[in-house]
Amino acid sequence: AEDLLFRLENMIMMGMDIPLNAIRRQISSGVDIIVHVSRMRDKSRRVEEIREILGYEGDVIRTQVLFAFEEEATDSDGRIIGSLKRKGDLMHDQKLKKAGMYEEFEYDGEGSG
Repeated sequence: AEDLLFRLENMIMMGMDIPLNAIRRQISSGVDIIVHVSRMRDKSRRVEEIREILGYEGDVIRTQVLFAFEEEATDSDGRIIGSLKRKGDLMHDQKLKKAGMYEEFEYDGEGSG
């Protein structure tokens, strides 16, 4: 998921002459969540990771992993069995609260959200 940030920076730099720190500030203020979907070895597509953008500090866009896919097994047909596991708590929850949706996303204390 972090690779997305580098790709966004490169695309913007190819089309515009803007300083890198300005690009990073714009990305960190304009993107809230990154959802990384990838193709697994069994050819299925899964959400592999969900990251929150925390902000821009010291020339770096800070992120934290909220959920990560954990493979648990492979069935007899070679399909991957697994699920997203909660890794962190949402830091910037203001938009959810304003929309009246925050309670749906509260941490349940079980580690799997």
